[in-house]
Amino acid sequence: MQAARLRAAPIRRTCTISKPQQRRIQTSQCFTDAPRPSQAEVERARAYCANFIRTYDTPSHVLQSFIPPASRDAYLAIRAFNVDVARVADTTSTPTVGMMRMQFWRDAVTKALAGSPPKEPVAILLAHAAEALHTRTQGRSRLSKNWFHRIISTREQFLGNPPYPTLQSLETYAENTYSTLLYLTLSSLPQASITTDHIASHIGKATGIAAVLRGVPLIAFPQPQPGGTSGHITGQSGPAQGAVLLPLDVMADANVREEDVFRRGGSAPGLKDAVFTVATRANDHLITARDMLAKLRSEGTLGHDFEHQNDEEHRYEQVDAGKEQQLAEVEQAFGVFMGSVSTQGWLDRLQKADFDLFDPSLRKNDWKLPAKAYWAYSRRKL
Repeated sequence: MQAARLRAAPIRRTCTISKPQQRRIQTSQCFTDAPRPSQAEVERARAYCANFIRTYDTPSHVLQSFIPPASRDAYLAIRAFNVDVARVADTTSTPTVGMMRMQFWRDAVTKALAGSPPKEPVAILLAHAAEALHTRTQGRSRLSKNWFHRIISTREQFLGNPPYPTLQSLETYAENTYSTLLYLTLSSLPQASITTDHIASHIGKATGIAAVLRGVPLIAFPQPQPGGTSGHITGQSGPAQGAVLLPLDVMADANVREEDVFRRGGSAPGLKDAVFTVATRANDHLITARDMLAKLRSEGTLGHDFEHQNDEEHRYEQVDAGKEQQLAEVEQAFGVFMGSVSTQGWLDRLQKADFDLFDPSLRKNDWKLPAKAYWAYSRRKL
């Protein structure tokens, strides 16, 4: 395949988000009301979450410095929660056990946000962060239980590594996981802005799509990984049997056969073309986010409507804020957007590798990320 550059595509103005699946099992574990965590427990939970993220999600660990200190506990708890839920399939023996673990997290989040977390570090830090946010805003802001549950339910649907039927369904998965993580982080600032949610939606979709691409080799050829996955989490994790988690419509267009990938790895016919198509969609979302920000600064508008503004939990007191207010909201939220830097860096490395997902360079951490992120943040560029 001739090397090709990622191209920009027209902005998609509509997207249908499927409702999270109804829970498929009833809770098998009930938590008794727990006392409020002590300061010592909170400090231990904070250290645990920071180390957990450092081990399994290195980019998020690096980028935490751009989050305001008052919101950093919430950031650590949200990211550690995401890592743990993303690793459920790797750390459980069967899908049924995985579903039980997901139900544990539904109950743990519910209890944590109610102020009585189980004796689990992530839940303890989450409860502390939620209480601190409530106190700081005098009860006006909160972390949404429904958004946590959306992430759990979406990942639960993919415990057995079912294929994505279309590229659009992969985008929906990314919106319901990685974009939702950003919504939660924005709410911890606190902020409820249609402008920043709109930008975060595109960044989250790009990050989620890239995460799935990054995980393709690991899921196609799963191996025991007691020490984690090269310092960052993958889009999916799965059982011993391999799977090729590229959208079926993209694989069909590129004439990619799963058995060829199992036999030939990165040299499978059509695989690079399929990867290029999916990576282009991720890159398109980053381009869209940058174009929106430039248009806001020059014209006072983002250029198109936020397709998810009427979705569950997106509640705004004002949807027609003026240019100055929108720019102030972006300024407050800019640290949350820094994930776009690590995503763009990985996509650039993928392009340099001629879209070969099996290139060893793609498994390494980006040692330049701190400098890249500092440069982007200081110049307010995505």
